[in-house]
Amino acid sequence: MMRLFAVLALALLLCAAPAGAQEPPHQHDAATTPWQWSVEGAAFAGYNYQWRKFTDFDEIESQNWLMTGLQKSLGVSDVELVAMFSLEPFTLRDIGSPQVFQTGETFNGAPLGDYQHPHDLIMNLGGVYTREVRSSMVSVAAYVVGPAPIGPIVFMHRPSAIENPQAPLSHHYLDASHITPGVVSIGLERNAFTVEAGAFHGREPDENRLDLDTAALDSYAVRASWADGPWSFQVSGGHLKTPESNSPYNQDRLTASASFFRGDERHSIAWTAVFGQNREVFGNLEAYLFEVTRRSGKNAVYGRAETVAKDILDAGFHPIGVAHTHRQSQIGAITAGYIRDVAAPSWGTLGVGGDITGYYVPDNLSESYGSPVSFHVFLRYRGRAGARIDHVH
Repeated sequence: MMRLFAVLALALLLCAAPAGAQEPPHQHDAATTPWQWSVEGAAFAGYNYQWRKFTDFDEIESQNWLMTGLQKSLGVSDVELVAMFSLEPFTLRDIGSPQVFQTGETFNGAPLGDYQHPHDLIMNLGGVYTREVRSSMVSVAAYVVGPAPIGPIVFMHRPSAIENPQAPLSHHYLDASHITPGVVSIGLERNAFTVEAGAFHGREPDENRLDLDTAALDSYAVRASWADGPWSFQVSGGHLKTPESNSPYNQDRLTASASFFRGDERHSIAWTAVFGQNREVFGNLEAYLFEVTRRSGKNAVYGRAETVAKDILDAGFHPIGVAHTHRQSQIGAITAGYIRDVAAPSWGTLGVGGDITGYYVPDNLSESYGSPVSFHVFLRYRGRAGARIDHVH
């Protein structure tokens, strides 16, 4: 009942304004403008079935998020405040969403395996100040919790993955830093190029999904990107201090990605290709991902293919002084999915969809995993709204 109540509460929040209204464009007018507000979000609610040798997982659950924003133009500068929330601490089990071969973070002090952890209640909380300096844009960002400048756009916001409720198996190699406790960064944009550098707290969020994890800014990252027309590219690297609570060792992360999007809300094609590498004392772990979404009217098809090196056989606590090379398992996964919009009332868009994922299992995991397959059947809600707030100054 708690999960059902949380999903309904999220839907009510997202129904606050018409979905057809668009978020106001980024402007740099000479005059100060009133505050603009925006709300957007998505919720998947459905049945998740994961089959593997010896163990079947199934769950009725919901992945969801809600993002709110305030933006004000001050002539040659902008101020933007962002808060993003998720009800997954209530709509998923404490251990998370069943997902064969998924890893990252912990549950009851042990490394998570075959589950995707719930996102925190407060996913983003902070702001960005942007100022035009000659022909460039300089930005300063500060978040109590927010995105560190490393990796591509997180999967839930990527046009190539927006209809897929499941996180990539490579999430913690590519874009897991979208929820980072404490971030300060500076960016410079000129023409189509952007360079960002920032400091943040390297430890992954803890198991208490309802609090704010505040600590010292002990890690750093740099990202360079280029975007023009339908194309965008990024390369990034960072040093993360003890990102996993069950390991006292640091990690270096490298990522590179290329993305393409062309079309509109009715007809579009989007794809993303990403490489990620985690360099650890136990060895380097690499991931490669390609995903695509094609929309035509009310119908959309999506797919994802990835290959990821995991150290499932040697996961666990490793005190300083007993470092050793971990055995790697090169896992592959291919997902194919379809969704159809069945209603588009003024408060959002409703769709019905499903997908199937098959896996390549390496020899050193075949005895324990067999030939796993996973399925999702779900309802999807998506909404967006925006308007002026003339009384907020």
